[in-house]
Amino acid sequence: MDGPLLSLMKEIEAGKISASGALARWHQDIVARVGSEDETIHLDLSRGERSGFPEVIFAEGKTDEDLCSCIRQLAEASPRVLATRVSESGAAMALEKIPQVEWHHRGRILTIGSPGPRLGVVTVIAAGTTDVPVAEEAAMTAWLMGAEVRKLYDVGVAGLHRLLSRKEELVGAGVHIVVAGMEGALPSVVGGLVAEPVIAVPTAVGYGASFQGLAALLGMLCSCAPGVVVVNIGNGFGAAYAACRILRTEQRQERRIQT
Repeated sequence: MDGPLLSLMKEIEAGKISASGALARWHQDIVARVGSEDETIHLDLSRGERSGFPEVIFAEGKTDEDLCSCIRQLAEASPRVLATRVSESGAAMALEKIPQVEWHHRGRILTIGSPGPRLGVVTVIAAGTTDVPVAEEAAMTAWLMGAEVRKLYDVGVAGLHRLLSRKEELVGAGVHIVVAGMEGALPSVVGGLVAEPVIAVPTAVGYGASFQGLAALLGMLCSCAPGVVVVNIGNGFGAAYAACRILRTEQRQERRIQT
């Protein structure tokens, strides 16, 4: 598929532009600047070409105005835009000023566009209802990146029959994302039931000695189930991004085998 870099290289080859001119244009095309000179935000416009998905906006720490400016800039360069950890005020301003934006309040996510090319199936499993905001961040990210998402919520180990009664929904998935707080035991259980990779996401859910998710993080890192990997506390976005990269890699391998 042609991208900005390949198009620029073709122009050099055809003698339409000099090497120095191409370099200057490339630097101009790959970075968009937002905000004041003292607090400039540099948007990576070529990330989609390099990694398969455009840069994602992390809304925390940005003003509502800068968030809207970032969304507009990325929307000009990409058919899909994703902003995570968006506040209510940031969402309200974006909805008012950018007509094509959609607000997914449970996951605190803003999106533009429809899902990318179909990748495969990801299950997003949440131990309890308090874990759902992080699970929804993972689910919406995976959905926009092109995964078919199956959700299994409130199936924690305190009532293990809830998960076992839905075990058939795990079949056919390429990756499982498991979100849990408290002692973080659910990913180990899922890891013992499935053959596919399990990405564990600890949350800051639990009473005092949970240490804002540290207990769940350490429990997941110490999992006895093989094939369980762990992202940082509350990082539903990172888990979904990794899951979709796994699915994309599998697709590429299948295409190589077929050819």
